[in-house]
Parts: sequence; C-alpha cells; structure tokens
Amino acid sequence: MTAFIHEDFLLQSETAKILYHEYAKNLPIIDYHCHLDPKAIAENQSYSNITDIWLGGDHYKWRALRAYGIEEKYITGDATNEEKFEKWSEVLPFTIGNPLFHWSALELKSYFGIEDLLSHENWKDIYTRCNDIIAQPEFTTQELITRSNVKWICTTDDPIDDLRYHKQITRQKEFKTNVTPTFRPDKALQIGAPSFLEYVKSLEQVVGYDINSYSRMEQALLSRIEYFDACGCFISDHGLSEVPYAESTEQKLEDLFTKRLSGASLSKEEGDQYTTSLFLTLGRKYAELDWVMQLHMGAIRNPNTRQFHQLGADTGYDIIGDSSYANNLCRLMDGLEQTGELPKTILYNLNAVQNDVLAAMIGSFQQGGIKGKIQFGSGWWYNDQKDGMTKQITALSHLGLLSCFVGMLTDSRSFLSYTRHEYFRRILCNILGGWVESGEVPNPLPFLGQIVEDICFNNANTYFKLDTHKFKK
Repeated sequence: MTAFIHEDFLLQSETAKILYHEYAKNLPIIDYHCHLDPKAIAENQSYSNITDIWLGGDHYKWRALRAYGIEEKYITGDATNEEKFEKWSEVLPFTIGNPLFHWSALELKSYFGIEDLLSHENWKDIYTRCNDIIAQPEFTTQELITRSNVKWICTTDDPIDDLRYHKQITRQKEFKTNVTPTFRPDKALQIGAPSFLEYVKSLEQVVGYDINSYSRMEQALLSRIEYFDACGCFISDHGLSEVPYAESTEQKLEDLFTKRLSGASLSKEEGDQYTTSLFLTLGRKYAELDWVMQLHMGAIRNPNTRQFHQLGADTGYDIIGDSSYANNLCRLMDGLEQTGELPKTILYNLNAVQNDVLAAMIGSFQQGGIKGKIQFGSGWWYNDQKDGMTKQITALSHLGLLSCFVGMLTDSRSFLSYTRHEYFRRILCNILGGWVESGEVPNPLPFLGQIVEDICFNNANTYFKLDTHKFKK
C-alpha cells in the first residue's frame, strides 16, 4: 500500500510534479515571521518526549482537542505527557479535512520517519518510536533547524526585550542559520488595554527615564527601534484587531496620554488618535532604516472571558473578525506615502473575504525600483491551509503579480512546523501545474520553474536583502 504522504502528495499533474521535485523541493527556507522561542534556539534545547515538542503550545491542536470534547486537563492541564498524547491520538483521525490531518502526517514522516497514520490503536508504538528518536543527542532545536534547511529565522519580540538570546546565537559560529528579532510594539499602541499602564512602567525601566508624556512615549519607542536595529533587526510587525485612523494635534495627544496615565479610560476616538499618530511615527522610522513593516489584521482576541481568566492569552481562543478596514488602512498607508516614508510592507488578513481587497490595495502603493514593495502576505493563521492558500494565491494572481510574491512563513511556535513550507510549495506547484494542464498558461518549464523558485526563495531573499545584510556572525 502506498504511504499516505508519498513523494507526489497533492501534486495532481505531471507538470506539478516536475515543478515541485525539480524546482521547489530542495530550496532553503526563509522563515521571515514566526513565534519560535529564541532562548530555546540559543540554548540548543532538547526535549524529553514527543508531547513536549509536538503538542506543547500548539493552539491548532488544542482547538481540535476541545472541539472533540477532550477535557482541558489533557490539553493545557496537569495530565501526564503520555495521557495527553493518547488523547491526541484519539482525536487526530477525526481531523480529516482540517490541515492538522496533513500537517501531523507530514511532521511524523519528516522528523520521525513514521508513515503510519497515528490512531488510538497504534499510539503507544508511535509514542515510543518518537521518544526513542527524541532521546538521541542530535535531536535539538538547532539540529532540527539545520535539518530543515532554514537559511533565516525572524522571531517576534517585544520592544522591552533585551535580545540577549539573539546576541548569544550570533556568537555561535557553528550554527549557520541567522536568527534576527522582529520589533512588535502592540502593547505600546494598545493604550486602552488594562495592562497598558503596567507596560509603560516596564518600558520606563528599559529606557531609564519616566514616560510621562506622549512625546516621551515616542522617544522611548524610537530608541528601542534603534537598539533593535543595532542588534540586527530589520523587520517590524503589528497585530491590529481593528485598523484605526483618526487625526489629532500635538496638544490633544499630550492631553489624552496624561488622562490615560491618571488611570482614566479613553473614548474610542481618543484611542484611535493615539494609535494612528504613534503608528505613523513608527512607520516613518522603519522607512528611514529600510525596515520591512508587517501588518497582521482582523483577529478577535480572547472572546471567551472565562477561559481567558483561567488560561490567559494565546491559548487557542482567538478567532476571525469581520470588521471592515479598507478605508482606514488606505489612509494609514497614504499618511506615510505622502511624504515618501511608506516602508516596504506586507499585509496579512485573517478573514479570507478581504483577500481581493488587499490584493487590489497593494497595487496602489507600489514603487519603481523595488519589486513588489507592498506585498499581500501568505494565507495567515486560519488561512494557512490548502483552501486558504489557494484562495490567497488566486486573488494575488488575479489582481496583482503572483511572480513577485515573497512566499510562505510558518507563523508557528513549533520547531516541527517547517513542513508547512513543503505543504505550501506542493500547493503552489499544483496550482501552476493545473493551469498548464488546463491550457490556461503555456508550458515553458524553465520559465515556470524560475517563477516557482522565486516565490519559494529568491523573492524573499532579495526583498529582505539577506545576501547583503550585515549579520553579526
């Protein structure tokens, strides 16, 4: 019987097979957005068992377990690792149609050589086989990264982070993958959040002075950008549940900041004024330093209040939002573009309904001399599955230039997620191969192969200037 994950998995035409095997398969990976722990990389962490590395922190799997009715003790609770793995083995066969079914099979085969489909009948055998491999001294974070052929990793980091682990990694000459931070200032921009005042105090400790005014907040964040830049950072990221736009004055900004520091709440208009002004200030600084700016838009965070109080944020409860943000996003980008200070930007949407909106919008802010300056980012989060990737690729190809696309990223906390690049590459090649087979495009294979190589590696390598960037190694 042919293994479920075989060499031509998802490749439904001869052209698709050629494009994948001859052009895409062996390219290095550029993972320009992820949530990997830099400490785990710096310390070359090893693992005690398959549950730690495979289920720990994986929100996708946690949601599936909850949907199947599994008790929380077997998900984030105090059940043993063996018990948690057994529960996952019970649920996995019933994830058919969910990307977890494919991802899990890819991960087991790629990192453990296991082609059997995990089930409640064979879980003990697979648990033991995986743990035997994990127990080997070479099964560490750095070895997994190296084995996955990763050229560059960009983690996600708060402005108050001292980046000590990134510095440690740059001193490890034997580890060839470059790991750089991303500047993610969400907590500083969310002035209405209950934790904002506490965050201001943390930022004060880092910069060494009181942040008692709006201008001081700007000063503090700009100084942290300079620090990140000196540590090799050249990408920022913003998570925007809603995209604000509200103009203000210097005095109004100072007044509302003082009001918030007193513990008072702000109106939505005041909050939007603050976020808009600070966002534009940061965007101009990114442009000055030739950084790339990423905008992740449309998530509703922590909708389940009871579970948020029990488990905290980022535990698998965030969902897709349905807010309309096209007008405000245009105004934000135009606010930077008017003075020629719009940095290279990647736009990600969580709601696939807005695919065409973003695919069209990027065409209004491109710039001569920079190929694909404004990007419609790959299918993000709930969209990084087969249908979601296909929709994103199709929208971009219809309304922009797919050939300029910077391709896939993991957006993951797991060191086993690099198979998502394989998944993307197979889907991309199958789409292009399908166009050829249906007669929609001609079949000059070397040319199509070049486009595949560009999307999977070359475009990102050029866009982020990885061959000229002065990494600290």
